[in-house]
Amino acid sequence: MSREIREHPNRLVRYLLLGIGLLSLILGVVGIFVPLLPTTPFLLLSAACFMRSSRRFHTWLVTHPHLGPWIRDYLDGEGIPLKGKVYAIGLMWTSILLSCYFVPVLPARIFLLTSAALVTLYILKQKTRPSAG
Repeated sequence: MSREIREHPNRLVRYLLLGIGLLSLILGVVGIFVPLLPTTPFLLLSAACFMRSSRRFHTWLVTHPHLGPWIRDYLDGEGIPLKGKVYAIGLMWTSILLSCYFVPVLPARIFLLTSAALVTLYILKQKTRPSAG
């Protein structure tokens, strides 16, 4: 994965990416405190948007003492800790099954279950980072 920060040449596109990045960052931070809202995907989306819109915001996010490690570990190819995989998959399936229970619409249930299965496969395919101890 290329880590070169190249801002988009079109100013309107840069502002749009910056807005999406900021919104995603806010959702990612909220996800730290709200169990059903994912954190890492939103932070990764923010980093990707900032990479094409603002060198300053990208550098701030990647070097942030609390948010940066999640992004750096992914970008450096170090993988996901086993505990993180188990937590992510377990929490995702809990929320998906709960949603399926409350949403009696069959196409919505099929979409939710298919999405959960694909995300589970994606997480399982990622490299598992060795434990620090």
